[in-house]
Amino acid sequence: MTENTQQSSHSTPELPTQYTPADVEGPLYERWVERGYFEADEKSEKPPYTIVIPPPNVTGSLHLGHAFEHTLIDALTRRKRMQGFETLWQPGMDHAGIATQNVVERELAKEGVSRHDLGREAFVERVWRWKAESGGQISGQMRRLGDGVAWSRERFTMDEGLSKAVQTIFKRLHDDELIYRAERIINWCPRCLTAISDIEVEYQDDEGELVSIRYGEGDESVVVATTRAETMLGDTAVAVHPEDERYAHLVGTEIELPLTGRRIPVVADEHVDPEFGTGAVKVTPAHDPNDFEIGQRHGLPSLAVMDEHAVITAHGPFQGLDRLEARSTIVGALRAEGRIVAEKRPYTHSVGHCSRCKTTIEPRLSMQWWVRVGPLAKAAGDAVREGKVAIHPKEMESRYFGWVDNLHDWCISRQLWWGHRIPVWYGPDGEVVCVGPDEEPPSGEGWHQDTDVLDTWFSSGLWPFSTLGWPEQTPSVEKFYPNAVLVTGYDILFFWVARMMMFGLYAMDGTPPFHTIALHGMVRDQFGKKMSKSFGNAVDPLDWMDKYGSDAVRFTLARGANPGVDVPIGEDWVQGSRNFANKIWNATRFALMNGATVEGELPPAERLSATDRWILSRLNSVVAEVDAYYDDYQFAKLSDTLFHFAWDEVFDWYVELSKTTFMAGGPAADASRRVLGEVLDVTLRLLHPIVPFVTETLWTALTGGESVVIAQWPAAVSVPGADAPGGFRDAAAEEEIETLQQVVTEVRRFRSDQGLQPGQKVPARVDLSGTALAAHEAAMRSLLRLQPAGEGFSATASLPVAGATVALDLSGAIDVEAERKRLTKDLTTAEKELSQATAKLGNEAFLAKAPEKVVEKIRQRRSAAEADIERISAQLAALPQG
Repeated sequence: MTENTQQSSHSTPELPTQYTPADVEGPLYERWVERGYFEADEKSEKPPYTIVIPPPNVTGSLHLGHAFEHTLIDALTRRKRMQGFETLWQPGMDHAGIATQNVVERELAKEGVSRHDLGREAFVERVWRWKAESGGQISGQMRRLGDGVAWSRERFTMDEGLSKAVQTIFKRLHDDELIYRAERIINWCPRCLTAISDIEVEYQDDEGELVSIRYGEGDESVVVATTRAETMLGDTAVAVHPEDERYAHLVGTEIELPLTGRRIPVVADEHVDPEFGTGAVKVTPAHDPNDFEIGQRHGLPSLAVMDEHAVITAHGPFQGLDRLEARSTIVGALRAEGRIVAEKRPYTHSVGHCSRCKTTIEPRLSMQWWVRVGPLAKAAGDAVREGKVAIHPKEMESRYFGWVDNLHDWCISRQLWWGHRIPVWYGPDGEVVCVGPDEEPPSGEGWHQDTDVLDTWFSSGLWPFSTLGWPEQTPSVEKFYPNAVLVTGYDILFFWVARMMMFGLYAMDGTPPFHTIALHGMVRDQFGKKMSKSFGNAVDPLDWMDKYGSDAVRFTLARGANPGVDVPIGEDWVQGSRNFANKIWNATRFALMNGATVEGELPPAERLSATDRWILSRLNSVVAEVDAYYDDYQFAKLSDTLFHFAWDEVFDWYVELSKTTFMAGGPAADASRRVLGEVLDVTLRLLHPIVPFVTETLWTALTGGESVVIAQWPAAVSVPGADAPGGFRDAAAEEEIETLQQVVTEVRRFRSDQGLQPGQKVPARVDLSGTALAAHEAAMRSLLRLQPAGEGFSATASLPVAGATVALDLSGAIDVEAERKRLTKDLTTAEKELSQATAKLGNEAFLAKAPEKVVEKIRQRRSAAEADIERISAQLAALPQG
């Protein structure tokens, strides 16, 4: 008996005839939680293995992207737990400032109340009440999926401990002059009335108009083009390239800005592309980030012409108009003055929208708090360059460097009420005091705290260590920091991942928050289209779990998970995975009914049949392959390897071949029962991290063990008397069974081509002389439904395959003429293939230019065609002559 399944002798439970996931999954998961299998002990002497959950929003529910990511993380942590690591999968949720505030404000609107009616304190209390009553439904959905998280350690980014971490790092960054307050251009949502981060801006192609406007008169005029004519009211310059001779005479002069009565300078700036459009651009420093930079370089004033609601504030006839209404009105006024040189309508261009409310973003000059990211971003880049952190797949490194090497200072203040309030107080005489978590804020008349809160990404950037109790040097910090790996989507590489890298290296004395960043793609529908409610192709994973079981959903997602690549998924694939779960169930049930066991050591090699030795040899190869794929985060490949080994080799071949042995009885049957038990034990443990529910049920039934969750991860299987590095291997047995499979497969194909029913028995003479298959004749006959060749046997077809010959008497069962036509057609196809391959290989010019891989492939085609011709010709010769 193997070390990892040592159990006392147990009576074999009787499994139901069918696997019903709904009856098993819920109770099984709660049993795992009650027994504490997923909890992590900082006092353990086991090596640590830590992964944080990318914290879902408290407003959210489990979507297919969550299910995908959670499946991968759960597979990694379950395997590491089985390998003997003290495993922590850290759960928790993000307070999702703007999203949560919007949800609660909508609830208030139904009552005819706004947050301003309640006041800040009462509104925040209302949000906490909503969080307690309605937030966090995703936790229950994670249980449905089987997430093996340490629930006792669940954290929320607004918890007291995490709030202390936020205040601590803000204070440190502020004191190190890495946080400052300044007036800059930010992304502003006129609906949510707050600055928003880059990640919260969604770009889409909108139809608008491009108008070309003449500024100035005669030779002292320039034409500029814009899609946002309303911003011209805030223009403070026109910019041209310093080397553009067309405008050299105007640089340093002033021209008239239409509709305003103001004159603005013409400046020379290298930012301008002289080849684009007219080579001249309007400069609106208060409403465009690039224009703001030009304005800074040239000392231009910044004129804000819109308020926080995107309503025009500039004095004049346009004051009080919404920005879109003002746009058309201003274009009309310019047209009336003859200032419109050209109009292009519709003009499709990329426009930023608020990801929450879909309102068009307005670049706006605003006083905000910023992180000076230069030194932090450099450290984050160096950590990867120096090999402290590996990005997987490696080709994603360039995207990471492209971001951190060009990172602009980060706007961290938000004009919201829900979130971590900025710990800065202002005094009556202009004093500014940043307060740490253990400091008393200043008090007295005229002192007040900053009204803004911090960007949600600020607190989630601390997630790998704030969840462990930092800033205190807790036992959990010492044991579980840094994380072994971060598993997340490539779509937030720039935002969440980069921020965690910057903060982790800064706060934790240069120790990065994780050793590896394993990036996955996004889940798409079966046609490769992004899933979206608006597209009508979004899927609620709970619907599929209800219908097919959680294991089926998990296996489908894992089987599509190639590193950094998007994952197409369709319901029929989930149905196929459900069929796989049923196959595992039925095969294990058969094994138990036929006495498969894990008791005692494996029999010595000399007592094992070639079939037994073959499956054990293949099993060891699969164990090695799966380990290598896990270590390389190749979830699709490891899932596919396990699928084909379990279904094709174990269930369709070994189990079927064993049936004959079991029927015969005796020592050979006893040996095969032990081998079958070993193979199923190891296979179920290999499958467990991906499909935990069905494997738990079957493994405990097979072994009598407490739980596969805490079973030992499979190592190489050894056979007494045949020890070898890497476990038992038998190349001769593998070759023997491969030959057997070849013969059976070919005869099955022939039977199918003849229209014979799978269970239809036919007389046959089997000649295995000169092969190693003599011991397999009974199994071959059983698999192929071949009866002995009795008196009156007359071969109507003879199939020579791999040195063996199977002669069949199909008189009355097949149409000989139809078979001759079919074989003749196949022979013609094979001869054509041989002719084409031979011609290419005889073409010296082709051979000189073609890559060696191409040439080798053609050689293989020629060899295959020659073998087909030999086989088909023999079959034709064996047919009765009419």
